[in-house]
Amino acid sequence: MPDIELSDDPSRLDLARIHGWLASSYWTPGVARAQVERQIAGSHCLGAYLPDGTQVGFARVISDRASFAWLADVWVDAPARGQGLGRRMVSWFLDNPDYGDIRRFMLATRDAHGVYARLGFDPLMRPDRLMERLSGPFAAVLQTDS
Repeated sequence: MPDIELSDDPSRLDLARIHGWLASSYWTPGVARAQVERQIAGSHCLGAYLPDGTQVGFARVISDRASFAWLADVWVDAPARGQGLGRRMVSWFLDNPDYGDIRRFMLATRDAHGVYARLGFDPLMRPDRLMERLSGPFAAVLQTDS
């Protein structure tokens, strides 16, 4: 695969493509485009691009850029998978000076624990201290997710 450029320039994001990816994902099946647009507007987003400008990857972080960050929506287009692009995008955020003082970087995954473990992520040290509040529809998605 040719060199892939990473960029956090929001003007380069292919919203239609990102929406298609996320709407087909296990974590946001059928998500509305308007919601994806709001998520992107409130996040630090990273795109991965082929030399011709085609977007082949996406990831985003929600953070106060002081103590907490949440990594979300890491996606690599099928033809670009298996070449380390997902790890490269996550590393871009972990190495970014904007997140140098982050005390807790979190994420959720169903099937990529090994990928994230190689980047320094571990199971929760104190799961008894964390709680969540889910919307009814999202709780239903998680209950049916295998």
